[in-house]
Amino acid sequence: MTQVQPDITKRSPVPRGIARTGPVIFSYGFRPFFLAAGIWAMLAMVLWIGALAAGWEIGGSYGAPYWHAHEMLFGYSSAALAGFLLTAVPNWTGRLPVSGRPLIVLFALWCAGRLVLLVPDLLGLPLSIAIDAAFLPFLLAICAREIVAGKKWKDLKILAGILTLALANMSFHLLVAYGGDAGLANQLGVSAYVMLVAIMGGRVIPSFTRNWLVKRHIIDLPAPYDRFDKFVLLTGLLALVMWVFLPGTVQTAAVCLLAGALHIVRLWRWRGWQSWDEKLVLVLHLGYAFVPAGYFAIAAAQLGYAEPVAALHLFTVGAIGVMTLAIMSRATRGHTGLPLEASKVTIASYAALIAAALLRPMASAWPDFATPLLSATGLCWIVAFALYVTEYAPVLVHRRRERGE
Repeated sequence: MTQVQPDITKRSPVPRGIARTGPVIFSYGFRPFFLAAGIWAMLAMVLWIGALAAGWEIGGSYGAPYWHAHEMLFGYSSAALAGFLLTAVPNWTGRLPVSGRPLIVLFALWCAGRLVLLVPDLLGLPLSIAIDAAFLPFLLAICAREIVAGKKWKDLKILAGILTLALANMSFHLLVAYGGDAGLANQLGVSAYVMLVAIMGGRVIPSFTRNWLVKRHIIDLPAPYDRFDKFVLLTGLLALVMWVFLPGTVQTAAVCLLAGALHIVRLWRWRGWQSWDEKLVLVLHLGYAFVPAGYFAIAAAQLGYAEPVAALHLFTVGAIGVMTLAIMSRATRGHTGLPLEASKVTIASYAALIAAALLRPMASAWPDFATPLLSATGLCWIVAFALYVTEYAPVLVHRRRERGE
């Protein structure tokens, strides 16, 4: 017998549950945010290429480079994160998701941040900053309420990641507004996302892999979460903290090398090579592989053997970009009733983004070929998300899952 939970809706200050009236796109958190993430990933990259190639004025007094860095990290990525958390947290806690009007308000706040930062001087920097900086704290409040109410104390580390992102975003704005170097805030934001990828990847990747292998009666299954995983996460966190606050040292390089090696062992324990036939699962392992690659590149950069920008983009385009696209496509298929099998279009989007993640560091490593490599990177990025939007926009906007979401 299905149990109704009237106490949740009675005590809640906002409507909860999957909205069955009104636009389908606002019936569940993944719908508007995944669609917006895909669209903004394309548009923001087009604007960035236009700024580089044709001198388009974007970002006002922020300047195009800072605007690009911010919108990839706190624009696109925050939308993908919101779509994932607003869908996953209810599954973790057993509580009903936020949808309908509250979801519309949260989404409108994210959209407002994108608009004001295109021309931040139009409203004035203080107001533009306040509008953009409000989104992550609101998302944090929603997730905190659900996790605390559901008494899922082990998921509090997710809140720490969102809080770090919110602080990094505000720091980014303040440093730019007062003429400082926002690189530190940028690295802090990247570090928070990498830790979220490591934490949430450690939950979903072995789980999805195990489910797929069990269906095929394969007995060599991923290792369960244990003390080794905790040690990997703590070592990775230490390496990122040292990267942000103690750069250019042998000690930082050594810890980053250790973190990279441990993440490789962790990935190997998940038995990803056995999922070769199902690209929805395989891409998760490939995306996570950019985490140790990023740590190794950071270590090399500390010792002067690699460009810091190359290391940064292994994390941003590789670990963050590929993992978010992988989660977006899988969750979209699973929650709209589509078969959990990667279509040819989905596979092509994965291939394009992985190509972008590999090409971007090459542009820093081989400056003589920087222009064509950067152009190819931007094109691959745009193609990847254009394919996602083309394939999944119709189901995100119109299709309800017949069995309930």
